[in-house]
Amino acid sequence: MSQLSESLFWPKTIIRGLFLGIILVSCGELTERERALEAMNFDVTVDRFDRVFAQATPDRLDSIKRVYPLFFPTQYHDSVWIAKMNDTLQAALEKAVDEVFVDNEMLSEQCSDLLKQIKYDFPDFVVPNVMATTSDVDYKTRVLAHQGWLILMLDNYLGQEHRFYSGLPRYVAKNLRPEMLFSDVATAFGRKFVATPIERSFLAQMVYYGKLLYLKDLWLPEMSDADKIGFTAQELEWAVENEYFIWQYFLTQEYLFSTNSRLKNRFIDPAPYSKFNLEIDNDSPGMIGQWIGWQIVRQYMRENPVDLKTLLSLPAQELYNGARYKPAK
Repeated sequence: MSQLSESLFWPKTIIRGLFLGIILVSCGELTERERALEAMNFDVTVDRFDRVFAQATPDRLDSIKRVYPLFFPTQYHDSVWIAKMNDTLQAALEKAVDEVFVDNEMLSEQCSDLLKQIKYDFPDFVVPNVMATTSDVDYKTRVLAHQGWLILMLDNYLGQEHRFYSGLPRYVAKNLRPEMLFSDVATAFGRKFVATPIERSFLAQMVYYGKLLYLKDLWLPEMSDADKIGFTAQELEWAVENEYFIWQYFLTQEYLFSTNSRLKNRFIDPAPYSKFNLEIDNDSPGMIGQWIGWQIVRQYMRENPVDLKTLLSLPAQELYNGARYKPAK
């Protein structure tokens, strides 16, 4: 063997030493949060009721009802479920869901990762049983987190261009994508930890949603800001570029402490655009008030890195005062 070829082969002891060194360095770089998440010894499996029902036959209905009573309210006669088994639209929904959510192991892993993040921040959090189903595209209730259960309505995440969404407004359909599933799950659980504001001011509404979105910063660290809030990439770019002007508009119009309920509809609620009543309206995304609230909360945590419990308990005006929020022009 030539000297050149010999130089390409290192002794095994050196290779093992280098490998061990890389591992130790990597472990040393883990944050306290990351180490705690790695140490959590639970994993959830998404129970695919949608697949069970897709393969069901009338003669198996009683046994399925015993295993999945949650999906069979007693006020409905068996004829309702049998008709559903034979419904062509239901069959098409089930087929579409199965084509998009093929890998249940990956779906379960993503769900486990999110639930571990929540458990880290709230140790008393009870990890739910997770099931997937279809909902006849009930896009207003895409996920349900209630009494130890997490129900994923997977037919609401088939992709914004899917034919089942052709009759929906575009601002709704744009978020009916697989990427939005766990953003919606985080919102559902976040609402359990962020108290609905008693104050009726516009600022209180913005800060409330800002806190919900800040939880996504913690729980979904690899998700884009656009997907956390439900903007397109272009809408997020518009918000970032116009942050100063949006804020100045709110200040000059004296909206912050206003209790006018119309402001929520104009700037907080999902909509095709925010309603400044200016020429820029059609370029703006809806929910711009949520986005501004998010930036206020982020700025507060940069200025005052308090623990999460303290942050979530802060009244809106105290948080706003502590944030000293002044976006650059």
